[in-house]
Amino acid sequence: MSTSTVTRTATRGTWTEGVDHEAIIIGAGVCGIYSLFRLREMEMDVIVVEAGSDAGGTWYWNRYPGCRFDSESFSYSYSFSNELLADWDWTERFSPQPETYRYLQHVVDRFDLRQHMAFNSPVTDAIYDEDANRWEVTTGDGVVRTCRFLIPAVGLLSVPTRPTYPGMDTFAGPSFHTFDWPRDGIDLTGQRVAVIGTGATAVQLIAAIAADVGELKVFQRRPNWCAPLHNSPITPEEMATIKQSYDDIFERCAQTPGGFIHGPVATRYADTTAEERRAFWEDLYGQPGFAIWLANYREVLMDPVANAEFSAFIADKIRERVHDPETAEKLIPTDHGFGVQRVPMETNYFEAYNHDHVHLVDISESPISEITPTGIRVGDDLHDVDVVIYATGFDAITGAFDHMNIVGRDGQRLRDVWVDDPRTYLGVQVSGFPNMLLPEGPQGAAPTTNFPRIIETGVDFVRELLAHMREAGAVTVECTADAEQQWQDEVANLYQMLLLRQARSWFTGYNSNLEGRDRMRHMMYNGGAPRFRQRLEAVAAAGYEGFELS
Repeated sequence: MSTSTVTRTATRGTWTEGVDHEAIIIGAGVCGIYSLFRLREMEMDVIVVEAGSDAGGTWYWNRYPGCRFDSESFSYSYSFSNELLADWDWTERFSPQPETYRYLQHVVDRFDLRQHMAFNSPVTDAIYDEDANRWEVTTGDGVVRTCRFLIPAVGLLSVPTRPTYPGMDTFAGPSFHTFDWPRDGIDLTGQRVAVIGTGATAVQLIAAIAADVGELKVFQRRPNWCAPLHNSPITPEEMATIKQSYDDIFERCAQTPGGFIHGPVATRYADTTAEERRAFWEDLYGQPGFAIWLANYREVLMDPVANAEFSAFIADKIRERVHDPETAEKLIPTDHGFGVQRVPMETNYFEAYNHDHVHLVDISESPISEITPTGIRVGDDLHDVDVVIYATGFDAITGAFDHMNIVGRDGQRLRDVWVDDPRTYLGVQVSGFPNMLLPEGPQGAAPTTNFPRIIETGVDFVRELLAHMREAGAVTVECTADAEQQWQDEVANLYQMLLLRQARSWFTGYNSNLEGRDRMRHMMYNGGAPRFRQRLEAVAAAGYEGFELS
């Protein structure tokens, strides 16, 4: 039934009748907290179910040394409350994990949201009952809850990819994925430590521990392009100025493709000389945060010639910073250009390899064959270590959904529907899964955007859709298969505009640590946050075109 033919009736009773809650939100991270706040504004009966023992999402789970923002902390703040903006002071330009965790705890307590959260409740099953028009949600503690609306707010990088090397369970010392960093910490002073992986997490970790360990061996399969973070303290005077400038900061973020304070320059690459480009890039290299990636010429991410020239510039920077020429070359990617996958931001990462006790082990041609009780075997070499840390990344974007048994209409499992490619409409809903609303779903703009900026967009869209349903007397919403296919085509076409289509990264759905993830998947919307926001606004203005309400 289309929105124009819905009979207007009172809906609160029908939304609550026969269910425990009107909505269940899965996840108490940045998106889940904001979703709860907005739906409570509507006086909906809502509960958040969270696998962890407290709120915080990625900032609750990831506690490894060096973990911090790569977007400016003041641009990461929620924007929905002037009082919240006024009473929180950031101490660093790029906040470390403990401070960000405290911030989210502050938000939860300030708005009295904890009473609507159930912790230590990982979702195992979410099954749609078509006859009763409700979702039945089962958590790991055996509790079954029912709801009218299911709202997964599960994060983009919330399911770690743990390796499956032979012998992992035989290692005699501590070994763990960075996601599982010991809650009580671990003293690595003087220890022989192995870090497997050189992705964004490893880049932060390696730099943080290099000076303190007895020996550090880094096992690298594929190097990443990295750039300096240039973190610095925020003085009280600077924080006072930031508080007076929040409107301008958020307006700037709303205008840029990535939702950051950094946006591409208007100057065309082709209109500059080599000398002008070099001077411009030198300036960018000294700026904090993602400026080097996102405040560059647009052509760097779209034109192979421009990208190759800029990649060569960054390669020279690596050679300047790493003393050993052979090690430097191993740290320079050769299979992709700079910026075609998310750029890890680093602080003294390359300098870590200048320590005599830090060694880079290339496993690109001779991979790890087994973990032994005393170390790691690569080819004929056994590397004896005391601690093994797996920095092997995450099952990005769809992993958290696949981790649950989500079953929609006619018994179809979401993980089966998405096995070849995720399919959504606007990143918000999936055909065949009525009343499941995704504020940050696959094929939305969240993976390429400053997360709080874009989740506020997604959550507000879901909230207004629910308000529209309440006004219209609707009980069920489901996107049409045609709308879903049209969005799929639009998402796929946008990939062709950017060089990232060539990258074998989570941006394009690859994950060499997972079976069946050796092919291209269309994981995200690459049209930029302003265009994405305009699309949502146009759909809403057209009476939520593409959604069927009944």
